[in-house]
Amino acid sequence: MKTIGKTFASVALAAMMGTASAATDLTMYYPVAVGGALTKIVDGIVADFEKENPDINVNAIYAGNYNDARVKALAALQSGEPAQLSVMFSIDVHELRNLDAIEAFDDLISTDEERQWLDSFYPALMENGKADGKTWGVPFQRSTIVMYYNKDAFREAGLDPETPPTTWEEFAEVGKALKKMDDGGSVERWGAMIPSTGYQYWMFGALTKQNGEVLMNQAGNETYFDKPGVVEALNYWKDLGSKHKVMPEGVIEWGTLRQNFLEEKTAIMWHSTGNLTTVKENAKFDFGVAKLPGQKELGSPTGGGNFYIFKNSTPEEKAAALKLVKFMTSAQQAANWSKATGYMGVSQDAYETDTLKSYVKEFPPAAVARDQLADATAELSTHEAGRVRKFIDDAIQAALTGQSSAQEALEDAQKQSTRVLKRYK
Repeated sequence: MKTIGKTFASVALAAMMGTASAATDLTMYYPVAVGGALTKIVDGIVADFEKENPDINVNAIYAGNYNDARVKALAALQSGEPAQLSVMFSIDVHELRNLDAIEAFDDLISTDEERQWLDSFYPALMENGKADGKTWGVPFQRSTIVMYYNKDAFREAGLDPETPPTTWEEFAEVGKALKKMDDGGSVERWGAMIPSTGYQYWMFGALTKQNGEVLMNQAGNETYFDKPGVVEALNYWKDLGSKHKVMPEGVIEWGTLRQNFLEEKTAIMWHSTGNLTTVKENAKFDFGVAKLPGQKELGSPTGGGNFYIFKNSTPEEKAAALKLVKFMTSAQQAANWSKATGYMGVSQDAYETDTLKSYVKEFPPAAVARDQLADATAELSTHEAGRVRKFIDDAIQAALTGQSSAQEALEDAQKQSTRVLKRYK
């Protein structure tokens, strides 16, 4: 009997050791340099996932902004110690495919339930994740640009706080009314601010969409920087400072704009919906959130990050990574994430949860970014993405600072872009 008991114990121990050794370890790179305490929120989601999946261990490595996350994840791939998945810019898709670094989700899913999941996301959020008929990135930390405005400043200026501007003309006129001077003739509060550093190409994508234009084709091998409607959009942006005087001339810093709004140095700001929760928690005044104004139409590019699964992983790691992505993008988790951060729920199912139904009812601004998806376009995404973005970013700043006309700056950016994208035709 002792022998039988000893043998049984040995078998049981071996089984437990086998189970332990079968655990799958995942490394996930994640960008957090946006708004709010994202690390704690992501850690909470990961902990919930590990509780449901004790055979999967997730090591979340937090890496500054989107560019930092991409650089660190790709460095890991090259070092021989690759990550299995990462949240990176949705617009990185062409570069990641050119590096043969990522796996198409279509090739990872196998069941009807998984196909239904892949089809559940808002179509506008999927545009930047698709190429050559396949899905390479799944939306998670996603946004549009929205217009935050100080309702108290509207009241002070004799404007209806429930009627924000909806056209370019109204935006300029309202901005003039909201601008406030001190007794010495200096600007105490600007009417509006649109950031022109950091992600100026993103803001410009909103203005061009509002004027009926897009900046690139779906294949990412062609740009349209010098089209007349694009030039008109840049001239309008410059005129807001130099002609209408509703915002400072020159460049406006992305990194300090949210604080300028909270400190009431500007009555309106265009910024990511990812700042919504932070603004909600810190604004000492009554504020509103609205869709961006339009010219020929309304519009904003989508923005933010997608999940990518790296090709250089074992089948077990890919399966575990897919399970984690499905968990984090599930309706309830997406709803919890949206409420905690201000980023949008990435599917209609998320907004049908009790969590977001009650939150949107209590705090209607939480639905603005979602509603704006009806007028959204893809964010600027091309091959040689970093170089192409620099061409357009430099053109925008050259025009806004008066170093060049909008026409000349954009024509130059288009020539440079055409040259580097030629090989991808």
